[in-house]
Amino acid sequence: MIAVAAALGALALALAWPVPVALARAEWPSRSPATALVLWQGIALGGGLAMIGSLLAFAAAPGGSLLRAATDLLPAVFQGPIPAAYAVVQIAAFTLAVGLAVHLALNLVTTAVRAERARRRLHHLVDLLAEPADASGARVLSHPVPVAYCIPGIRTATVVTEGLVELLDEAELRSVLAHERAHLDQLHHLVLLSFRAWHAALPWFPIANRAERAVAVLTEMLADDAARRRAGADPLRHALERLGAVAEPGPYAEAGGVAPDGEMLAARLERLTQPVPPLPGTARAAGWAAAAALVSLPVGLLAAVAA
Repeated sequence: MIAVAAALGALALALAWPVPVALARAEWPSRSPATALVLWQGIALGGGLAMIGSLLAFAAAPGGSLLRAATDLLPAVFQGPIPAAYAVVQIAAFTLAVGLAVHLALNLVTTAVRAERARRRLHHLVDLLAEPADASGARVLSHPVPVAYCIPGIRTATVVTEGLVELLDEAELRSVLAHERAHLDQLHHLVLLSFRAWHAALPWFPIANRAERAVAVLTEMLADDAARRRAGADPLRHALERLGAVAEPGPYAEAGGVAPDGEMLAARLERLTQPVPPLPGTARAAGWAAAAALVSLPVGLLAAVAA
């Protein structure tokens, strides 16, 4: 059990700092945003499981298995006394593991509830202020600032302003709308939601902020790729050059979330101006396999000592 706890602790430490830092600094994610996005999810989920699992394995060491430790400790919570084999450090580790799991789960739920409430308010405002959907399916707000955004969820909407419609030509507007619809079709808001909840749960954790930003960039690149396939690279690039970094709030507009800044815009324009070849199929498969391994490894180690 101690060996399993140490292995899970080492994995949690690696996924908490050196691995995500290396991924954030790497250049290859722009060549395969989908693979990088899956890898980020594997790092986040695997790191959380390893962190909680390490604490549980250490706490369960006197019992020899997680099931035996649960049989020993759970009745003591309500009836006492705590078995003598379990020292203060084991009880503290068990309490910390449960507390951390509950904390992460509650932050995910509260973040989701807040985002849903914000989406409902936005839908209500759009229904009151925007014109009915036109032939493109977009709702048009009477406002001079050129902005486009999407409202995800069970009920979706793509919103543009009159300023945007007047600024862009037909091809450029089509590319922007294709970009927004890609956010909706690919459910980017769900991916961003999980990383935003992670950041909210651990605001003192530097990598949580880095991960949220990296994931936001990747979702923008994926939406750019979809828009490029539908409307061409040049119209989208021209639209981005005209709009700048503040005109397209991205897939988290419903919560006032991550908006593209100058650095993000520059990265997107570079991909559209000088397209890079995608990663080979073997490299993409390796990235997906690595993401699966990062999640399955802590699960497998815990399953080995469960009974």
